[in-house]
Amino acid sequence: MPPIPRPRSTLLAMLVLWAAFYASFTLFTPPLLDDADSVHAEVAREMLLRHDYVTLYANGIRYLEKAPLMYWSMAASMKIAMLFGAQSPRALAAAARFPIALDVLGLIWIAEVFARRMFRSASAGLYSVLILLSSFGLFLFTRLTLPDAGVCLWLTLALYAFWRTEEIGSAPHHTPSDRALRIYCGIFAIACALNVLTKGLIGVVFPVAIVLIYLLLTRGLKNTLHRLRELHPIATLEAFILISAPWHILAGLANPTQGHPAAIQFVQGHWLVPNPTDGNVHGWFWFYFMNEHLLRYLNLRIPRDYDTSPLWLFWGLCFLWIMPWSAFIFKAIAHAAPLRWEKWRDHFRRHDLPLRRRGLLLLITWSAFVILFFSLSTRQEYYVLPALPALALLIASWLALNSSLVEEKACHPERSDLRSSQIAPSKDPEQVHTAQTAQHLSNNVARANLRITTALLILGTLIAAFSTFLLIHAGHVAPNTDLASLLNQNPSDYALSMGHFLDLTGPSIALFRFPLSIAALSLVLGPLVSLILRKRAQPHAANLALAAGAFGFLLAVFLGLRTFSPVLTSAQLAESIAPQVHPQDLIAIHGEYESGSTLGFYLQRTDIHILDGRSSNLWYGSFFPDAPPIFETRQSLADKWNEPKRIFLWQDTQNEDQDVFSPPGPVYVLVTSGGKEILSNQPNR
Repeated sequence: MPPIPRPRSTLLAMLVLWAAFYASFTLFTPPLLDDADSVHAEVAREMLLRHDYVTLYANGIRYLEKAPLMYWSMAASMKIAMLFGAQSPRALAAAARFPIALDVLGLIWIAEVFARRMFRSASAGLYSVLILLSSFGLFLFTRLTLPDAGVCLWLTLALYAFWRTEEIGSAPHHTPSDRALRIYCGIFAIACALNVLTKGLIGVVFPVAIVLIYLLLTRGLKNTLHRLRELHPIATLEAFILISAPWHILAGLANPTQGHPAAIQFVQGHWLVPNPTDGNVHGWFWFYFMNEHLLRYLNLRIPRDYDTSPLWLFWGLCFLWIMPWSAFIFKAIAHAAPLRWEKWRDHFRRHDLPLRRRGLLLLITWSAFVILFFSLSTRQEYYVLPALPALALLIASWLALNSSLVEEKACHPERSDLRSSQIAPSKDPEQVHTAQTAQHLSNNVARANLRITTALLILGTLIAAFSTFLLIHAGHVAPNTDLASLLNQNPSDYALSMGHFLDLTGPSIALFRFPLSIAALSLVLGPLVSLILRKRAQPHAANLALAAGAFGFLLAVFLGLRTFSPVLTSAQLAESIAPQVHPQDLIAIHGEYESGSTLGFYLQRTDIHILDGRSSNLWYGSFFPDAPPIFETRQSLADKWNEPKRIFLWQDTQNEDQDVFSPPGPVYVLVTSGGKEILSNQPNR
């Protein structure tokens, strides 16, 4: 069956919105943030400096816990930028972010094709693009150099390739093309391999498990085994291994076990994972597969420097990350799996659901598996992102159903029943043959969406009213007030990726007047205009209005993050002292490397010393014999303070859990910002 063509307006909207929100000003501001954001960019930068594309390094220490594809792409982007003369830290930071933006572009491109083919609707393709691009979760976590957008891209590509094999196998009136089947099996293998190189074993576990569960649900065990034999499993496995295995083998060979590390023990009903010691450390294979995959999933990973979101929060954030569209998710699921519809249940029991029905079941399986997988493990707020494309496609199918019924009724009143066969939540599509039934279906869908939009308007109005209350009572702050001075520090929450935002207080809201005002207007105007248009029987325009409100909210999120960024980054400190720093000077961070990691990137240094912070990302690699001697004690740094070598010391003045280091000699405060300061043993030259 030929695909529904993509309208030029959809292509234009896709490219313009992607460029506006993901590939323009958001590449340059805010600066890289401390912790994972700048650490990952620094790993890519050091990859170029060392010309080592197998073993990852951060601050000169082996960084063994991550797969390499994101770092390869960031290093390539930086290299291209440097070839064009863009070598400043700010330019390299933008270059580091660009591959993440390309991941988003690839994701929406595949999702649009996926939706357009599966639902035979150009509107569904457009809605899938709008939902993903305006997703709060996808936008927020692509402001950081995290690999999860890549995971979404490759998982979506793998399942799209599998879905194409299902279409080929269900093609009527002709023999399925074995060549086409091989091509899509190959694409599935390539996508899985690239996903493994993006974020480890979940890159293959997710698509394979989703496909197996889907096949069992739609075919039963016997026919599933038969179908798997048809999908060229040997050739597919060979292609997967050919792409994914070389780096893993080379990484293991380049980072063997050192000394005599202790083994895991089972003592009194508990597993004990011993810590490494200097010169006695497991090699890459143990650390990467055992520690970073199995032990992380079992919540036994070392070092224990992370936290996990409560289950209620994790599930709740599934809805938040895709608001306002998640308001339609229950209707979309009921549309995809109408359990009350007897004939659907009969088809399901006989394993002979129509192709489009099977596609909807694939999307439900996809989203449910990802969410349940992490519900049983350690989880961060952004782990749910790989489920978002499936949820976006499900919601797009529901929104397209409403639009197509109205459009068909307007264009062909005498044939309005034809498009109603797009699967009614409670009607047998094969028996919907009358205009009266189609009208009834159209009215039901329209009423449901009208109620949902009304609920969104009420919720948006309440949030806007609360925001207005906060703005009125926030008072005013003096110009150039440091936001950090208005926050409450909660270090125990910082292991969570969004923990710093829990520091906000009433007075600090005054610095967020503009973004909060935009957010309030967007939350009200988007649903309000959408509600008016739905009452006028213009569902397509209503969906576009809701999307406009969602993008307005994203703009507010971006402005809020930019306002908050001085607390989250040390880039402003690095740029302030950069003219004074010489290669022979000593740069030190008091605390974990991640707490001030932007210093390394923006000062372009790979030898940052660490005081009281041998932990987190640098911890495991620091036990290898070739690790540089960068870890300082209070006594060692005090001994160096009065030496001729100049020292720059970064400190967090707001961290009540850490004692401020008081040097024994002269102290010069060079710069303070965001609750952080840089001290020196010498005045500026």
